[in-house]
Amino acid sequence: MTSDSKRRCTWAANDTLYLEYHDIEWGAPSYNDRHLFEMLVLESMQSGLSWITILRKREAFRTAFKNFEIESVARFTEKKIEKLLADPGIIRNRAKILATIENAKAATKVLQKTDSLADFLWETVGGVPKQNSWKSGSEIPALTDESKALAKRLKEHGFKFLGPTTCYAFMQAVGMVNDHLVECFRHGELGRARR
Repeated sequence: MTSDSKRRCTWAANDTLYLEYHDIEWGAPSYNDRHLFEMLVLESMQSGLSWITILRKREAFRTAFKNFEIESVARFTEKKIEKLLADPGIIRNRAKILATIENAKAATKVLQKTDSLADFLWETVGGVPKQNSWKSGSEIPALTDESKALAKRLKEHGFKFLGPTTCYAFMQAVGMVNDHLVECFRHGELGRARR
């Protein structure tokens, strides 16, 4: 799929969207509240589906959910929910859509207390990305003590559809953990960038 000689995580090689996501976004530390909310929503939408399905629908999600502006999503009405359920560009699952709106409301409450969703989420890892050294994909866990703690904390603050496995996928995506394989060029790049 790629003509360069860079070594990558094996999951990134089978689709150009995966390749771009892997090379630019996945595992890069994010402290942007809007982006963090987007990733919480996308990871919760992914539950039971493949990530490539979510990537292919990402632009439609951005349009449908007001570019993931937290306060805008928190104000969605029943009329807007019905419109979303009729939108073939997104995942039309009522429970997941309702959870997204509830998560926006919960995030709004967090923001009223902390001024930063990023600070709230990054407390899970003490504000510093965890550097892992996996040699193969089979070593990477589906969840960790940190993801269990994050899921518990989110639930206590009113978030929905964000269990420990989904939280770990989120943590990987936003760079709270560096789960690129050690042979992958991004592992070293991100490790150096974080020091």
